Amino acid sequence: MSQFRLAFRLSALSAALVLGACASPSPTTPETAPVSTIPPATMVQAIRASAGDGDGELAVQPLRDPMIEDLRVRAVALEAQGDLVGAVAALDEAMTIVDSDPALLQERAELAILQSDLPMATQLAERAYAIGAQVGPLCRRHWITLEQVRLSTGDADGATQARSQADGCRVAGPNRY
Repeated sequence: MSQFRLAFRLSALSAALVLGACASPSPTTPETAPVSTIPPATMVQAIRASAGDGDGELAVQPLRDPMIEDLRVRAVALEAQGDLVGAVAALDEAMTIVDSDPALLQERAELAILQSDLPMATQLAERAYAIGAQVGPLCRRHWITLEQVRLSTGDADGATQARSQADGCRVAGPNRY
């Protein structure tokens, strides 16, 4: 009788293993989760380079509060010194004063990428685009941020769409006589 039970259990275990092998892994398993192979510094370099010089195109430059500008300058200096935490703190402080400056949001999105916080970078870039002028160098930075995030997460189609949107940000400036 015990041999019968052992054979029954082995057969049940075999069936379970066969069925388990046929099942596809869930999307949350580590094997299917996209892994970023793009270094954050490379992503940010591509984003900042995408702005270009803006020569010959429409570029909207908002007036800035001097206190905000001081915090932005401090953030740039801290980032250059390798102090990302300090740079983030400076921009976060500026955002408590003015939370609707697209350039400030974009700069914070770039720091989020350097900290490997891609969801935050996406959220900030999308918000910056939504409230910004949607043309010019800053617009390209928003979309290239989204392109880089999508590339790093394996979303090639999304990255292509973001690149296309970035190309649409280039609008010729008015003729000046």
